[in-house]
Amino acid sequence: MILLLAGPKLNGLIERYKTAMFTVNRRMTALLRDEMPGDLTLDQFAIIQYVGTRDNCTSTELADVFCVGKSSITAIVSRLVDKSLIVRSPDDKDRRVMYLRLTEAGERMAADLNERIGSLLGAYVSAFDEAEADQFIETYEKLARAVMESGGQASGERSGGDS
Repeated sequence: MILLLAGPKLNGLIERYKTAMFTVNRRMTALLRDEMPGDLTLDQFAIIQYVGTRDNCTSTELADVFCVGKSSITAIVSRLVDKSLIVRSPDDKDRRVMYLRLTEAGERMAADLNERIGSLLGAYVSAFDEAEADQFIETYEKLARAVMESGGQASGERSGGDS
């Protein structure tokens, strides 16, 4: 069943969402930053996490997934290459295409950080009973799908041009 909300009820829900999102994002960012080794940023960790889940990942894919310019991704990847956490490998058929993969050190770092972050997040998720946790994750995943399916634009929004 799809419930279409409007007016004061929708505005109230939006305000509640913004308040909760701001609090959770601000605190989680600070807590996650505390888990990072001194020379690793959260953006770099996010790239390591993503590359570790893909067989053939490119900088273009990362730019699309993280909604940033390719030059920003190139800078982050270069730092990770310099830290020996990621390697670039040319495609066998098209040498212009560079695939990214984790080094053994990158895999070890990802595994260690996943364990530490899992413990951190587990402490918060355990505040819910099982049904609440399932419902929360299902609802959050539904929001993620809606955002992805819309291309990041709410219905009615237009990209560029005159209205």
